[in-house]
Amino acid sequence: MKTNEDPGFRSSDDLKITSVKVTYDSDLEHHIFDIRVKGKAGESTPKAVGSVDGAPVLGYVFPTSLKSSDIGFSQVEGIVAMALTSHPDFDDTPLWDEDMDGDPTNTAEGVIWHPHWVVLVQDERVPGGLSVKSLDVDNKDLKRPTTFPGMPIYLDSPGFNVVTKGNSIKVVIPTFRMKNVTEFSFDGVAAYMQVNTGWKEKNMPMLGVYAVYSVASGDLSLPYKVEKK
Repeated sequence: MKTNEDPGFRSSDDLKITSVKVTYDSDLEHHIFDIRVKGKAGESTPKAVGSVDGAPVLGYVFPTSLKSSDIGFSQVEGIVAMALTSHPDFDDTPLWDEDMDGDPTNTAEGVIWHPHWVVLVQDERVPGGLSVKSLDVDNKDLKRPTTFPGMPIYLDSPGFNVVTKGNSIKVVIPTFRMKNVTEFSFDGVAAYMQVNTGWKEKNMPMLGVYAVYSVASGDLSLPYKVEKK
């Protein structure tokens, strides 16, 4: 399957991770997830294609050892990850008005870097080898977060604060939104993803990883531990 990947992303220093860190602030009971890159974090964003089908998504992703039940879903197999994303063709945060124009469903908001919890699974159908796990939205027994946007994949739109400054992109997460878990392992990844709605390609994942630009550990082994202050 062809993608509209901009070849410039592969050589962009904005997507070359130099370090990754998660800090637990015990006074404020928050976690600060931080990815640092060689260039300017968040400076590179995808070009719009004009449709949700085939829409490009860039992400700074923190794969973790957290469980899906720690973030509000039923317990399922997969890698729970915090993904900071930018995608100009659609808005998947219907509760949040990122550009503060009074319309929380404004499509243009998607390009503003924002957070998602996702559950990733291995998927040989895409070059990156991973996709967001599919979900049956009609299954009433399936637990999902109150901020779940309704897409048929394990993706939540929690609305946490994302800050880009210099070579750093951070997200601040209240610990109670992670079931008060303060110790876990993690890694850092910069990746290109793409949406498939099934209109043209019926056997592809709705959101798959098509290119991996950098991995903090080099091998996605989740070697890093939460630091406390």
